[in-house]
This record gives sequence, structure tokens and C-alpha cells, in this order.
Amino acid sequence: MLCGVGRPLSVAAWLVLPLLFAAAVLALTAAGGLLLDATWPVTLSSWLGGGAAAIAAALAPSVNWRGRRQRLVLPATYPLLLLTAGLASDAVAVPQPVGLALGAPALLAVVVGVARRLRRPTPRPADTESTVVIPTQSRPTPSRTPRGVNA
Repeated sequence: MLCGVGRPLSVAAWLVLPLLFAAAVLALTAAGGLLLDATWPVTLSSWLGGGAAAIAAALAPSVNWRGRRQRLVLPATYPLLLLTAGLASDAVAVPQPVGLALGAPALLAVVVGVARRLRRPTPRPADTESTVVIPTQSRPTPSRTPRGVNA
């Protein structure tokens, strides 16, 4: 199975993408707090760990696994590890500048990655005009006469 970018993911990219997501959300939340001049710190949420685990689970079929054991163990354990980390870090307060400093590089990496992907040409589907269509044997249609009319 291929991921949305049209090619298999490496194991390293699969391991990093959920963490980039969580850090980018942390940065956006901190930036929102700073823009609103809020006094509250950014709190980590179990929802953030759940979102990261969902991303890891959703992208697992698109990874180019190096071996059978890796293909069986990592897709089951890594999302559970992310979910457990999210539950353990629920309601941990992070000061807004620290949240922004931790998450800004991740947010930048996500934006740069998406921008690079959008600049690449999209692969074209196979040429359908050169496809040879072999007609199937057609059955002769019986001649129909209206009811009540004898031929």
C-alpha cells in the first residue's frame, strides 16, 4: 500500500511523523496563547498522544518494512507506546515560550515537507488510449414484433 505522497514511507519517516505532528500542534497552541496574550501555560493532552498514535497506525501499512519481524512488531507496539506516553503526560503544563521553541522546528519541517511535495510533479496515470480492447462475442438479438401482430 502506498501513502498519500505516492510512495512507500521509510521506517525512520514513519517513526518521526507522529512526533512531528504532536510537536507542531504544541507550537500552534503556544503561538495562539502568545498571540492572545494569555497567561495560561500550554498543557499536553492525552488527545495529542492519541492523535499521534492514530497517525502511526494509519501510516503503518504504507511503510517499506525491512523484515517480517519489524513488520509484525513495530506497527503494533509503536502506536501503543505513543498512546501510553500521551496518557502519562496528560495535563502536564509547558510554558508557552518553551512550547513554541520545542514545536517551531517541527512545524517548520512539516511546512517545508508539504511545500516540497507540492512542487513535485504528480505521476500521470497509465496511457489509456494505447489499451487494446478485445470485443466479446455478441449474441444475435432476436427480431421483435409487436404483440398481436403475426409475422
